[in-house]
Amino acid sequence: SAVGLGSWCFHMTLKYEMQLLDELPMIYSCCVFVYCLYECFKYKNTVNYPLLFLLITYSFVVSIVYLNLKEPVFHQIMYGTLVSIIVLRSVYIVLWVYPWLRGLGYTSLTVFLMGFFLWNVDNIFCDKLRALREKMPPVVGAVTQFHAWWHILTGLGSYLHILLSLYTRTLFLKHRPKVKFVFGIWPVLLVEPPKKL
Repeated sequence: SAVGLGSWCFHMTLKYEMQLLDELPMIYSCCVFVYCLYECFKYKNTVNYPLLFLLITYSFVVSIVYLNLKEPVFHQIMYGTLVSIIVLRSVYIVLWVYPWLRGLGYTSLTVFLMGFFLWNVDNIFCDKLRALREKMPPVVGAVTQFHAWWHILTGLGSYLHILLSLYTRTLFLKHRPKVKFVFGIWPVLLVEPPKKL
């Protein structure tokens, strides 16, 4: 929700300070994802202090450097590094630990990467796309706003990844998670407690 609020503030004002509210929470939320994915296979409710320290340090250093450097490519590389770590861990889980979760894992990854691809197309060809949209009917022009699709698809991909993480954790704890579809479309996770022996 912090990323969504920051993104809303930035796109509403287009001010640099609001851009930071959009971009820095992307780093912080990815660090939370990394922590959850690497701590999902343990029974005890403990804290992995070395990993926590590493991720907090990473967030702090990226924030300080980005505030001074003001270079979007730096942010993109730091964010991409975290996403790569998440993808590698997720692939490990769906290939070797819970292979029946491949559908959910690969769908999450595909949706996210589609958004990332469209975002890059929009960044690279922005001027050409804008000129092309001016010649299109308004409805067609609206659906070719690839930056908007980036927000929609990465939001959906992130949501599906959260479902995958929750499914992995609850399954490891011997609960009985199931993915159900609200109105046959929207996936949600239902978790039943473990069976009593």
